[in-house]
Parts: sequence; structure tokens; C-alpha cells
Amino acid sequence: MIETEKKIMYKAFGLRIISEIALPELLQMSPHIDAAEVEIVRNDLPAVRAKLEGIPNQYVIIDNQVMFYIPNNAFYCIHDGKSISVSPVHGADEDLIRLYILGTCMAALLMQRSIYPLHGSAVAINGKAYAIVGESGAGKSTLASAFISQGYPLLSDDLIAVSLSQEDQSVLVTPSFPQQKLWQESIQQFGMTTSNYRSVYGRETKFSIPVISNYFPDPLPLAGVIELVKEENTKVDILRIERLDRFQTLFTHTFRQFLVPSLGLMEWHFNTSAAIVNQISMYQLRRPESGFTAHQLVSLLLNTLQMEENR
Repeated sequence: MIETEKKIMYKAFGLRIISEIALPELLQMSPHIDAAEVEIVRNDLPAVRAKLEGIPNQYVIIDNQVMFYIPNNAFYCIHDGKSISVSPVHGADEDLIRLYILGTCMAALLMQRSIYPLHGSAVAINGKAYAIVGESGAGKSTLASAFISQGYPLLSDDLIAVSLSQEDQSVLVTPSFPQQKLWQESIQQFGMTTSNYRSVYGRETKFSIPVISNYFPDPLPLAGVIELVKEENTKVDILRIERLDRFQTLFTHTFRQFLVPSLGLMEWHFNTSAAIVNQISMYQLRRPESGFTAHQLVSLLLNTLQMEENR
């Protein structure tokens, strides 16, 4: 059963979150319930259960509510960017519930709040944020870890919150929480051991890694988006993504992008994408499918950014 003994105030994605479901991954705050911007609760959700029980793993959107049902796990309802309600089934695994809360649920909630969710990792380089995006398995978290190992702190892993400032519409990345998910092979390549870490639900060789001492907690301007791609018979290489292709890259790597049209957010997404591409650099970073190339990629990218700065 998931823990619901008391409500705890957390901070993530720039939001004050009050939750009766324990979220140990997040940074805790002083408990001021009235100041919460998002509430996470455990509810029975009978109407949601009746609507979704026969259509598992599908998303239903009604009146700015995003609802879905994961068999043997829980029913979820994200409402108006302000609340996440969870109705666990009997014997539901706590770790899997947290994965959905901090992943799909939070991505939907960010969209409802007009915060642009990218699927990837973000690191701080010389006072600016760089988002590393890519398909699942491309090596985003591993590349972020390689940056961390060279002194560049993490802002976010898996879900990146991007927004436009109200003052001048500049593009900002707001940090999430100080944790990464890494495969065992990558952990070993960094000279670490898995014995002190918990495996991610359903992934016996993928582990949750706290990075509290290498975490940057404040928003930073987004300076670049790096699309990481792995291909057969290729070498480490970097290419600039040109203007028209930038929109497709951003849409492809929007977290749960299939929700965008269903929520009526296509115009918002396009306008925000236009603001983003006009202010940042975008590159495609290529690596071979086999071999550990993270440190080579770091050097190549840093050299490219330095050359760009010196132009």
C-alpha cells in the first residue's frame, strides 16, 4: 500500500506540491498547506473507475481532466493543473505509482499550466541550461551523468519543465528534483556500484541515483537543445539542427506529446516552440549503438559550444 499517513510539502518543477502520497525523490519544504499550488491525493474516484475500467492504458480527456488506468496499478486523474488524484488497485506497487505521478501525471499537469514539458535531461553549463533530448534508450541520462562527473550540475532528469518568463518571454528551465535513473552498465562505466541504489520498478538493471550534491536548484535560461541519436556504423559527430527542423524536433521530444492536441494546446505548443527556437541553439549529437562514448560526446559538445560562443 502507498503511504498516506500525513501530507508533506515538496518543491519540484518550480511548484509547491502538497501530497498525502510520500514522494521521497522530491525536496521537502516547510508545511504551509495554504501555499500549495498542486495537491496530490488518494481518492476512490468511482466515476473515473467506471469510465476507464474497460479501457486500460488509454487516455481520456474531459473538461481539462486527463484520466487513465494502468492495470494492476491505479486510476489517475489530473485536473486543471492543480491536482493529481490517485486510486490504487489492491496490491498496487508504491514505486510504480510514484513513477506515474512524477512522469505522465506531472507532464500532463505542466501542460495544463502552460509549462512546456520536454523528455530528456538538463544540465547547467556556464550559467545556462542545456536540454539533452532523445528517444528512450538513446543515452540521455548517461550523457548527463558524464557532464555531472566533470562538474556540470543536473537540473532535471526525464522530464524538463520549460517556460517563458512573464517579463520578457525569455526561455527558462525550472529544475525538477535531484535524482537520475541510470542503467547498470553506465553506473559501472562511471566507476560506481549499484549496491547502494534501488532499482527502478520493472527494470532490474536500471537504478535511481540521488544527485543532491550535484544538483542546481534554481531556474536557468535555456541556451540549447541537444538531440542525442544512436545509429549503426556511425562515429561520434555533431550537426546543427536548422530552423524548419527545429519545430519537429521539439514536438517529437515533448513529453507525452499525444496529449497536446487532445488538450487543445496545438496553438500554444506551436507559439511556445517558435519562441524557443528563436532564442536557442539546437544540435543533433550522434553516437554509435555500441561502446561507451559519453565522455567523447561531452568533449565534442563543449568544444562546439565554445566555438559558437567565440564567433
